[in-house]
Amino acid sequence: MTRHMLSSADLSRTEVLDILATAESMHDLQRREVKKVPTLRGRTVINFFFEDSTRTRSSFEIAGKWMSADTINLSAKGSSTSKGESLRDTAMTIDAMAVDALVIRHNASGACHQVAQWVRCSVINAGDGTHEHPTQALLDAYTLRSRLGDLDGKHVVIVGDLTHSRVFRSNVITLKTLGARVTVVAPPTLMPSGIVGWSATDGFATSWDLDAVLDGEDPVDAVMMLRVQRERMSGGYFPTAREYTVGYGLTRDRLDRLVARNPDVLILHPGPMNRGLEIAAEAADSARSVVLDQVSAGVAVRMAVLYHLLAGNDDAPREPAELETSTTGASAPSAPTQPEGVAR
Repeated sequence: MTRHMLSSADLSRTEVLDILATAESMHDLQRREVKKVPTLRGRTVINFFFEDSTRTRSSFEIAGKWMSADTINLSAKGSSTSKGESLRDTAMTIDAMAVDALVIRHNASGACHQVAQWVRCSVINAGDGTHEHPTQALLDAYTLRSRLGDLDGKHVVIVGDLTHSRVFRSNVITLKTLGARVTVVAPPTLMPSGIVGWSATDGFATSWDLDAVLDGEDPVDAVMMLRVQRERMSGGYFPTAREYTVGYGLTRDRLDRLVARNPDVLILHPGPMNRGLEIAAEAADSARSVVLDQVSAGVAVRMAVLYHLLAGNDDAPREPAELETSTTGASAPSAPTQPEGVAR
């Protein structure tokens, strides 16, 4: 693992499992009265979001603060980019303040990779255009593993607006890295260009027929519904919202059929949800839904990512600080061992 988190493809199976193992230790903090450890004391993390976000931005902020990092939120509207300053100048200005990590969400694909070439601090991709969202894929994998165990051989179906989804791209990579079998489903107009070649290379299946996949011979272990990103659509990708729901929504009928075949099937959604469009309320709120589990996992996984990138990454290498007793005397879990391959 390098000093940046830019793409799910940069992580080996061992590195993914190391991060998820660390997240298990971090998740314990959410069950404690005092949610604070000194692991990143003295570090500074900037969350710089050029797009709106609730889950990702809040979870990165909480993750940094719970690990005692100085965490600062910036938005494009409140920065000099609103005055015409270039992304390069803004990023280099922030880097000149000697920050340790820059968490970026940007509407341009590849923006985070470009920033990483300009700055000395660690860069974490919190979503760049329609490209990738690697920490979302990690938290989705964490959620699945917490319920299903080892994902090797498990069948995960990803449904929805694939063309505009960075979550889909990162999830396919991470799930395949962990040995899952992946099928992606979308109407022809929302299938990304070149997906046939990609699927042939990376070994995942594609389909335009959701019912055929859900009712097929290969039982489904988890279904991930993706938001229809209407803000990114400039044309008619489907005739009406009702027709999209009929063809590709996780309706109550489809949920009942899924559960009848596999009572342990899981329902995921990265949020925010368009209830009644890509997912029915009955599915979103069902006992098989792990949507809120994903949100909870987001804090733990992002704590783990910050830990792997920043803990002990200075001129005098040190072992990760034990998740020692907080100033109020509340005990905290032992720190995970340093994973192999992590830059120090």
